[in-house]
Amino acid sequence: MASIIPDSNVEDACASKLKDWKGKNLQSLDVESFSEMMTEVHTLMGVSRLKDDGLPTFSNHVLRVEICGPQEDHISVIDVPGIFRNVIPGKSTREDKSLVRDMVQAYMRNPRSIILTVVPANVDIATQEIIEMAHEFDPDGERTLGVLTKPDLVDKGAEEKVIDLIRGKDMQVRLGWVIVRNLGQSELLGGIHRDAAEEEHRKKHPWSIIGRDSFGIDALKIRIRVTVTANARHAFSSVRSEVSKNLRARQVGLRSLGPERNTMEQQVQYLLDIVSSFQNLTMQALGANYSSNDAFENSNALRLATEVVTRNEKFSEDLSRWGHLIDFNSALPLRADASDIAVKHPKSERRLLSPRKVKNIPEIQGILPESSSVSPPLSHDICSWIGDEYRQSRGFEIGTFNHVLLSSLMKKQSLKWISLANGYIGDIITIVHTYIASGLRQLLERYQSAVDEVDFLLFVERSITPMTLNHYLNDNLEKCRQKRANSIQAKKAFDSPEGKVVRLDDLNHHQNMSNAEHAVQDLQDILESYYKVARKRFVDNVCMQATGYYLMQGPITPTGLLSPSLVSSLGREQLDAIAGEEATLKRKRERLYKEIADLSTARDILL
Repeated sequence: MASIIPDSNVEDACASKLKDWKGKNLQSLDVESFSEMMTEVHTLMGVSRLKDDGLPTFSNHVLRVEICGPQEDHISVIDVPGIFRNVIPGKSTREDKSLVRDMVQAYMRNPRSIILTVVPANVDIATQEIIEMAHEFDPDGERTLGVLTKPDLVDKGAEEKVIDLIRGKDMQVRLGWVIVRNLGQSELLGGIHRDAAEEEHRKKHPWSIIGRDSFGIDALKIRIRVTVTANARHAFSSVRSEVSKNLRARQVGLRSLGPERNTMEQQVQYLLDIVSSFQNLTMQALGANYSSNDAFENSNALRLATEVVTRNEKFSEDLSRWGHLIDFNSALPLRADASDIAVKHPKSERRLLSPRKVKNIPEIQGILPESSSVSPPLSHDICSWIGDEYRQSRGFEIGTFNHVLLSSLMKKQSLKWISLANGYIGDIITIVHTYIASGLRQLLERYQSAVDEVDFLLFVERSITPMTLNHYLNDNLEKCRQKRANSIQAKKAFDSPEGKVVRLDDLNHHQNMSNAEHAVQDLQDILESYYKVARKRFVDNVCMQATGYYLMQGPITPTGLLSPSLVSSLGREQLDAIAGEEATLKRKRERLYKEIADLSTARDILL
């Protein structure tokens, strides 16, 4: 039978096509069937068949013809092109010259290859480049056997020189020389039998003085068989070691492909194994049980609990420091004619804050909420700002203020919560997405739920009438009023042996303030107190609901998406699309199975 061994550097598609080809009708190797086969081979290999067809003359692909039978020798004969120096236009190129040389040297370099240096007997042996190449790759001559051809073309009187070469008197080759006599073109056409012609030539003088062990195709067969056996014995230990090494490598390669996934049952089991491993890893990641799996040592992205807690703390810190529009601690005097808010930032706070701390992932960028850079709180008199807002919204209240005003002030003071919260939830989604396997469409729906929850919490805190049952509001309010009273009394205090003291009459002294000033002062105290309560509540809600419930530990988190119930709901086509093996992987697995079987057999024989 005949087949083609593709060049190792050829593309997979071409290699597959060449491997699939098999020769037909070759039982007798008659001229017609062999010629037909060679036409197919030339076409497949892309080499020239006709003069001036523009195709290359040589190829690195190998045509393999196997002859099987009980009387056949177990040996591989590789017929490589002859080395040539001159390029013939239309037949060979400089590239062909290099290709042939590299091909020949590759086979000669193999320490288990027997080198047959085939040289015509009617030329000067010393000028043949193949002899020099053989000496280069086999300097000790342990695997080089000389073959002389065309003895019938040796000039009269030159026979003795050829005979001396065979007897080892000239240009010694350790394994010696064998001379063979093949048929010429006219003899082939005349139907002359090759072996008969060779035996007749051997009997002629002076060739008859050459021993039978150095003349003829049978002698060459025996010499090759002996040389191959000796070379095999010499390489036996290394062959055994190499076979075991290659067997282990193929077994490792097969294991790296994972279990077979050709049938529906195999695909379901494959996915269930992945689900089980993923769930165990997620449980360990959420519990910060990082010592239980070496994977956590190789990737910080898998340390999910740590990544989320660290980002939560940064979100709380950013909202506390950057979240308010105007600094509560400004102590500038109240100006009755204040209008626009002056943008004044301390020199140390003139930089902008980026709400995003984690690098974007392009595939989920489209679902993440937008978040612009945040500037530091304005260093402006907050009383002036509240006063402006009060004057623009007051009605017929007497000594108080419209309750809607507090909602308006809270909404403006918390304006930067939007960017900070959106940046935070975008980072958490990115952290979670980095942790889990990407590509499942359902994940995007779970992510969107977290974004919607942040929008909901922002609306509740910034648009609904301020409300809390938290007693911390009253504590904050009392502290604000006490702080204000202390600042007023401090101006009237004087030193005494017991420290700073204030006269009793001064304690009863009241500031003369208008209704508007009194309302603004109350608004400032209430806004500051409520803002602190709302900020802490908002941070907790975002971290616990948007992150904790929708992304980390709720009933429908992305990390819980991969489950046995999901696998059981998949149909045959879905299973095959998700878990089925690609054609290239199937071919690779089949090849590894065959190589493992062959190497196992070889190992058993060698052992």
